Amino acid sequence: MSDSNTKRAPNLVVIILIVLGLLFVALALAADFLGIDLTPGFGVIQVVALLIGITLLTLAAFAVLRSKRPRGAPRSLQADIATRLIATGLVFTYVAGLSDLIGIGTHVEPSFQRPFIGPLQLGGVVIGLVLIIAGLLLYYTSRGQRESSSLGFLVNDRSNGDDNRP
Repeated sequence: MSDSNTKRAPNLVVIILIVLGLLFVALALAADFLGIDLTPGFGVIQVVALLIGITLLTLAAFAVLRSKRPRGAPRSLQADIATRLIATGLVFTYVAGLSDLIGIGTHVEPSFQRPFIGPLQLGGVVIGLVLIIAGLLLYYTSRGQRESSSLGFLVNDRSNGDDNRP
C-alpha cells in the first residue's frame, strides 16, 4: 500500500461516517415530512436513527481531532478526561433517548400505546450533546507536541513571577 493510500483511507472513513451520520439524523428529524414515520410523534425508530446518527458524527469528529495530533504525542490527562466526557455524553444521550424503552421514561402509562420521546427525554438528549461537544472542545485544546495544554493558564498563573510553585 502506498503512502498516499494510507493517508486517504482515514479521510475516506471520516467522510463515510459524516455522510451516514447526517443521513441518519436527517431521516430521523424529517421522517414526518417524508411520510416514513411509523409511530405517532417522534417514535422509537426515529430515536434510534437519531442516536445512531449522533454516534457516527461523534466518531467522525473524534477521528478528525485525533488525526490532528502528532503520532508521538504523549497522552495528557486533559485528553483522557475529554475522551471520557465524550463517552459519557453518548451514554447519557442513549439513556435519555431510550428511557421509555428501558422503563424510566415519562410515557410508560397505559394510555400511551407506544413509547415516544417527550420533552424530558429531549432535554436529556440535548444535555448529552452538550457533554459531547464539551468533550470534543476539551480534547481539541489538550496538548499535542506542546509542553502544556492550551488551557494551562487556568491552572498555572506565571504572570506573578513565582515559577517555583508545584
